Amino acid sequence: MRRPPSPRQRGVALLAAMLTVTLVATIAAAAVWQQWRNLEVEGAERTRVQAGWLLLAGLDFSRLILREDARQNNVDALSEPWAVPLAEARLSTFLQAQNNQSQVGDDTIDAQAAFLSGMVVDAQSRLNVRNLVNANQIDPFALQQFSRLFSRLGLPGSELTLLTLAALPALREDKVEGTAPLQPRTWKELAWWGLSPATLQALEPYATILPQKTPVNINTASATVLYAAIDKLDSATAQQITQLRQSMPFKDTADLLKRLPKPALQEAVSHGSNTLSTSTNYFDVWARLRFDDLVVQERSLVYRQGLALSVVLRERGGAMPSDPGGGDRS
Repeated sequence: MRRPPSPRQRGVALLAAMLTVTLVATIAAAAVWQQWRNLEVEGAERTRVQAGWLLLAGLDFSRLILREDARQNNVDALSEPWAVPLAEARLSTFLQAQNNQSQVGDDTIDAQAAFLSGMVVDAQSRLNVRNLVNANQIDPFALQQFSRLFSRLGLPGSELTLLTLAALPALREDKVEGTAPLQPRTWKELAWWGLSPATLQALEPYATILPQKTPVNINTASATVLYAAIDKLDSATAQQITQLRQSMPFKDTADLLKRLPKPALQEAVSHGSNTLSTSTNYFDVWARLRFDDLVVQERSLVYRQGLALSVVLRERGGAMPSDPGGGDRS
């Protein structure tokens, strides 16, 4: 006959059974969590990819508008369709939807819960940092423009000195690679040159950096930019220019002088005629997609030459300008 197990043996067996159950439960829980995590990552990746395609579609739509605008005339003004911002609207307004689900792949994005907005901003409505360097030296006229802008905004002159000292070796054509400061492509990258965040934030509505030298569009520039761009221009005349263009955009600089016959303006515009224009080649296209807690925002710099449009760069993030005119555009 077998001897019955002792209480100690029964306790060890019970403990082993409990440990086995705990181990199995832990492994099962870990497997379930890993599966859930993989599903969440996959869903987030699908949403991100779909958001990218939707933003790209918004960019293509903006390019279509800009191309049609070029067919009409070569004058760009704030009264044209491209300058009207797209207020936040449901995605279902733009996409073919069925049962409240967008047909953009695999029903990840609900067309009723997603919102799309955007705007097109004239990049030549601001002073171009690249204009500071001409023929491998600091351009005195562009330096005067930035001096007036810094003075108008109350920014320290030492920051302007820092900007010019970095711009000359970085933007000159005969620079030696590896010895000059890095050449920025976007506005926030100007921090490489040592400019303070406060100065960059104050300048951003009125200045930009573009791939090549560009004139200022007098039909889209704010009064502050006009004050800085046109020598000896007073604030009242700058505001008067923004008011005159509301009724009819200026055809060219000669039209500006005809409608606003002031001797001082005549001299200033004639002196800087190649720095002013009524047409634009560079545009900033902003697109923003909001879906639940996900917000994807993108800025694209578009170059237009005739009817041909190309995307110079695209960057995610950044803050969409609530007022592209810097608060004083009419």
